[in-house]
Amino acid sequence: MLHDTFQRPLRNLRLSVTDRCNLRCQYCMPEAEYTWLPKQDVLTFEEIARLTGIFVGLGVDKLRLTGGEPLLRTNLASLIETLSHLAVRDLAMTTNGILLTAHAAALKAAGLKRVTVSLDTLQRDRFVRLTRQDELTRTLAGIDTAARDFPGFKIDTVVMRGVNDDEIVDLMGFARDRGAEIRFIEYMDVGGATGWTAQQVVSRAELLERIASAFGPIAPAEKEAAAPADRFRLDDGTPFGIIASTTAPFCRDCDRARLTADGMLYLCLYATRGLDLRAPLRNDASDDQLRALITATWQARTDRGAEARLDVPDRRPLIPVSTLKRDPHLEMHTRGG
Repeated sequence: MLHDTFQRPLRNLRLSVTDRCNLRCQYCMPEAEYTWLPKQDVLTFEEIARLTGIFVGLGVDKLRLTGGEPLLRTNLASLIETLSHLAVRDLAMTTNGILLTAHAAALKAAGLKRVTVSLDTLQRDRFVRLTRQDELTRTLAGIDTAARDFPGFKIDTVVMRGVNDDEIVDLMGFARDRGAEIRFIEYMDVGGATGWTAQQVVSRAELLERIASAFGPIAPAEKEAAAPADRFRLDDGTPFGIIASTTAPFCRDCDRARLTADGMLYLCLYATRGLDLRAPLRNDASDDQLRALITATWQARTDRGAEARLDVPDRRPLIPVSTLKRDPHLEMHTRGG
């Protein structure tokens, strides 16, 4: 098992299979135009599987497919089938749900274990404003499919003051009625969140206060080691989580690495530099050489990006638009959230 300079193990790998997305969410892709990864740079499924196998050999036992929107990647089920044969205890995917109904059966048959669906509003007009697409109907259909095919699925909701924070109670009830565990996520000043302001952040403390005022007493629930969400339960047993990445970061327990669709390894969402694994992979590096590169990089890891942001005076968005256009790897939708 690999450990970094703070003795955090490498256990969790997020695999971005595409930087493309069929939504333009306000907190992730608010700009009018984007610079995309060159198609020839995107890893093949064989290359992804080879690198993933090396990570698993180094101790990774949780895999999550991300994007962009991962279901935009053609024939994703074939990659999932390959990854399902690796010795991991969890194989999951995060999706916006739009294409999930069409692909769920194939994904499940291929070996996908868990699904998380992003949903930030139940209101059609607001969904259009938030995402610039009229796709709420298909997203809700995807959620119904997840409830049927992936019991215990999760819903992720980014909460923004003045945008969707008036729906916290409605979203909680919606998730409960479908057997989902909702996770409320503090609005983060990372990647493409170019419109971020501290005033828009609804903190964990405020979220708990609002939920308790609507549903009654809240009790802590068991938290999986190194998981990003603090878990809670309502009196009726309904579970929910809060990811307080902005006001109460979990850097000290972070065991996640991120591999972009073109093979860049990032050790933190706030990292401005990554390790290029595509170049050595395509230049006939052996598994041992790739393993040595990953090992040295993780063992030298000092990232505590979200904690460092707490000390920034007059905190503003992390990356200016001009820089994002020069380096798409800095975008949240490129490194998989």
